[in-house]
Amino acid sequence: MDEKKIPLVARLALKLKWMTSEQLASVADKIDPQQPIGDLLVAEGFVDDRQRQRLESLKLELLAKHRDRRASQKAEADRESSAQTLDPEPKKSSQPDVIHAVAAQSAEEVSPVATESFGGEAVESTKAPESAPPLTEVRTPVTAPAESHIEAPTELDPESLGLGLSFQSASSATCDSLDEILRQAVESGASDIHIHSEGRLAFRIGGKLIAEDHRHLDAEAAERLVGSALSEKQCQELRRFGELDFCLERENVGRFRANAYRQQRGFDLVLRSIPAVPPTLEELGLPAELERLTDFHQGMVLLTGPAGCGKSATLAALVNLINENREEHILSVEDPIEVVHPSKGCLVNQRHAGRHTQSFGRALRGALREDPDVIVIGELRDLETISLAMTAAETGHFVLATLHTNNAVRTINRLIGAFPSGEQAQVRAMLSVSLRAVVSQRLVPRVDGSGRLPVLEVLRINKAIGNLIRDEKTIQIRSAMQTGRNHGMYLLEQSLNECVESGQISRDSALQLAEEKKLITAGL
Repeated sequence: MDEKKIPLVARLALKLKWMTSEQLASVADKIDPQQPIGDLLVAEGFVDDRQRQRLESLKLELLAKHRDRRASQKAEADRESSAQTLDPEPKKSSQPDVIHAVAAQSAEEVSPVATESFGGEAVESTKAPESAPPLTEVRTPVTAPAESHIEAPTELDPESLGLGLSFQSASSATCDSLDEILRQAVESGASDIHIHSEGRLAFRIGGKLIAEDHRHLDAEAAERLVGSALSEKQCQELRRFGELDFCLERENVGRFRANAYRQQRGFDLVLRSIPAVPPTLEELGLPAELERLTDFHQGMVLLTGPAGCGKSATLAALVNLINENREEHILSVEDPIEVVHPSKGCLVNQRHAGRHTQSFGRALRGALREDPDVIVIGELRDLETISLAMTAAETGHFVLATLHTNNAVRTINRLIGAFPSGEQAQVRAMLSVSLRAVVSQRLVPRVDGSGRLPVLEVLRINKAIGNLIRDEKTIQIRSAMQTGRNHGMYLLEQSLNECVESGQISRDSALQLAEEKKLITAGL
């Protein structure tokens, strides 16, 4: 296929090695200049939707840079023409080729006042005039835009967002300062640490965000701290994409799940403390009855709730129970890997999506050929992941996963609603037989101020609940849960009532979380 006819989006995909030239050649006859090439690449399975969006974004960036380069070249040509009589020796343009090797056509191939095609996008371009203008003509020189002082990654220059972040070696004083902050957070029992550019250092303790008035970080100090937490490769990723998920482990300090990102004032870093060893249900304050959820050998158990409610810790406790009491193969896919599970009774393999494998979807497709008994999914993020998880549960695997939903009924509706309307009847039928339980979790401040207490809503899928799911009667599930304590299920409001009656939490805290406040009868 003639390289000049390859759309820019496809050339970017080739440059970034997200697809091969053989794959592109196989669909060459399907390329329609009137249709987005990205949609074709997704339809053929060469890239996923996230990669397609990134390619479209890169295309716009490159086109903008190309226009800027053309304007700069024209300004340079104008200056040379004006000074030609003083300096007849022609000068070469010093403007770098920002399009890199990705652009198919070079500046020499462009005719005067022509249009240059980049995958269907027409870009105005102008060559410098071959003859100098009259000396009497006065031209005001146009200064070319100054290049950014930030050096973009050279390996994948088109992907760089030009974010200024300097890599700090692990032996620097900044690293010691970060270790000091993390050690202080662990000693104070903080669950999260916020390093905020142009703001105060803050810890989340007992669910409350507490800022330290005496520790204000300017943009430079925050950038140094963020850079000290990253490897050089991670710094390049953060410069390219503007955000990065990773895990940070410091010897004699602890392990942390982290997210670094760029905001309007600079770089920020949020870290969550992770236990060094898998927690137990007792340590987390969870009821022992949850142990029964690890007895399944096929089907799916979901742990749900808002961010920061302890889903990951509960998931780790359940995985640890399976690891101790069975002799099977546990395969987990996470982003990033949080609690590390050493192999005990089970063989445990943990994979980091985006590091050890390209994506959740790719890892789960491969998992079905890797002989797992238990598949652990850090988060059901999209349609592909949900579909593959349900398929694995239906084909004889035990699947444990988390999902960001507020209660059990919304979880089921979310799973069904993720699919196109024409497939939802089939999905309902699949869920009615493969879903085993949904646990929705919250953390509520204790009355005595000693921390937070986990409060649960539990749905167990029996034949009656399965029929409600299949028959599109999920609205009736809450009533069944309210009267189903003998079957191991109950509403969040029932758990809140019990905690209020036992004096562990206040009635006001219970009312804040309850969806049906009239069900909170304790403490009146």
